[in-house]
This record gives sequence, structure tokens and C-alpha cells, in this order.
Amino acid sequence: MPNAQRWAALAAAATTLIAVTATGCSSDSDSGKDAGSKAAKAGPSGTPSPSSSSSSSSPSSGGDAAAIPAGQGPQGSYTVQNQPPPGTCSYRYTAAKEPLPDPKCTPGATNPKVTQATLKTTICRSGYTADIRPGTNITGREKTANAASYGYKGPLKDAEYDHLISLQLGGDPNDPRNLWVQPPSPGHKAGAGPNNPKDVVESKLKAAICSGKTELVKAQRAIAKDWTTALSTLGLTNEKPAAKDPKAEDGE
Repeated sequence: MPNAQRWAALAAAATTLIAVTATGCSSDSDSGKDAGSKAAKAGPSGTPSPSSSSSSSSPSSGGDAAAIPAGQGPQGSYTVQNQPPPGTCSYRYTAAKEPLPDPKCTPGATNPKVTQATLKTTICRSGYTADIRPGTNITGREKTANAASYGYKGPLKDAEYDHLISLQLGGDPNDPRNLWVQPPSPGHKAGAGPNNPKDVVESKLKAAICSGKTELVKAQRAIAKDWTTALSTLGLTNEKPAAKDPKAEDGE
């Protein structure tokens, strides 16, 4: 074969080889990209994983209910607080007919002076609640107005003007969000005064807080949500009431 023809044949063969090699590399590259893309979109089981937007919309950790509002705390002198307009609050009742407040009107309010770090000098100290309790010249007028808020029609002496989060649990002394006219519980005798088993629950919770069996905030949240289930929620159904504080009133 003449040299010219030989060189032409070799050039053609080289061109074909380069084309095939280039095509093969391109195909491998594309397959690698597809595999990588599929792997990025697939989870460990091979199913598509959530997108970043889905992940960001998932519930955050510690999704507790909104914190209980804080009141102004103890005052040197108290003033009569405005109550919700008449007829705007509604009682709720448990299956056992125990009364619960309207969470819109009475969500509870805490005393900012009482914290987990100040227990020994506040609620666990004898006489503390007596020192911060508003006088009846204040609470008496508030009670009458709050009875109208809730549409309470019974004798006021048979109902308790109750701190939802009691003073002995770090409730605010005179914040209207923490006070409600609590009707008597089932079995009450007309004219016999308040009949309030909630007082015992409060005393047991105080004992548990001061002995370190539960935390202040947990007890406050439990009783603000439902005083009838607070002890069971915290695993304290067998707790004994706190020792009677001679300076305190029942239900403080």
C-alpha cells in the first residue's frame, strides 16, 4: 500500500477511535450525575427525602403551650382592678361537675417575685402569702364585678374569689387574669360558705414544690390548665398537704 493511502487509513481509524472514546466518557459522566442526583433526593430506604421547606415546617422541639403571663407582683398598696365586661366569661365544668374558669378571662398570672431560685424566701417561708394578700376592701369590690363578668347568680358568700394560681403557688396577688368567682363544688350546702376542694390541691402542690418533688413552673401550668387533674398530671396524687401556715388563709 502506498504511503499516502496508509496514512489516510491510519488517520480515519484514529478519528473513529477518538469519537467512540469521547462518546463513552460523556455517557459515564451523565450516568454519574443522574446517580448522584437520585442519591441526593433519596433517603436511606431509597424513597424521596423531605425537601428543605418541609423540614423547616416541622414542629420545633419543646412545643409547650404559651407561658403563663406575669403580673405586677406584690404592691405596697393595691387598687381595685377592672374586671371583664358583664356576661363575657363562661364557666366550664368537668364530668364530675367541678367548676373551671374561662381561659380567655382567667388564664392565670404569676408573681414575678416567686421563682425556682427564690422559693425559700417566698412561698416556702411561713407568713409570705399573708404579707402580700390584698385587703378585702379591694377584693370585695372586685369579687362583685367579677361575678357579673361570669354571670354568677348565687349568693356571693357561697362562692370564693379565687386565685387560679394561688398565692402559695406563686400566683399574682391582684392581677384580674388570676382571679375568678369560683362557684361551690358539688355537695355544697346553701349558705354554708365556700366549698372548695381546690384548696387541698393547692396545699399538696405547695408541699411538693417546697420538698423538691416538682418544679414551680410545672405546678403553675398544671393548676392553670385544670385544677382537678393537676396532681395526677404531675404524679402527685399521694402527696400530703403542706403544714398549715398559721398566718395564711385557706386557699391562698
